[in-house]
Amino acid sequence: MTTDDHAITTLFNRLMQAWTDNDAAAYGACFTDDSDYVSYDGTRAVGRLPMQHAHDQLFRGVLAGSALVGGIESIRYINHDVAVIHGTASVLMPWRSTLPKRRLSRQTLIAVRTDDGWRFTALHNGRVRPVSIPAPDSLPSRMAQAMGRLANRLGIGRHAVTS
Repeated sequence: MTTDDHAITTLFNRLMQAWTDNDAAAYGACFTDDSDYVSYDGTRAVGRLPMQHAHDQLFRGVLAGSALVGGIESIRYINHDVAVIHGTASVLMPWRSTLPKRRLSRQTLIAVRTDDGWRFTALHNGRVRPVSIPAPDSLPSRMAQAMGRLANRLGIGRHAVTS
């Protein structure tokens, strides 16, 4: 593990600990002032303060007493000062002793080197809910293809808009 890997891992662990401590200020301190934060439901907070305010509301409300558990899957450096991190984490509510599988999320984080060390400048959080891709000759694929041909013949749908 490189020195930067260690620093980024420490930052990720600080992020999880701040959540577990329900400390929105410490959570926000892991991010740059101009960070982008996309939550699992698709809401977006632009800037550290709006994200920190939202987490303060969550930590004092529906997520009070919750813990964040997880880890880093990979760190990939774009250049000397920018890294893409993939991790997984789940919110463990105080009345649970194990994590429900449906709560597992994967985060894509962008870390940047700042004068104060590494900080996250973007986080996108999405639920892990893999679906299988139907084979091209499967019934769902054949139905979608038939519907596309029918829409094209009727002059409706995507082709009607772009023509």
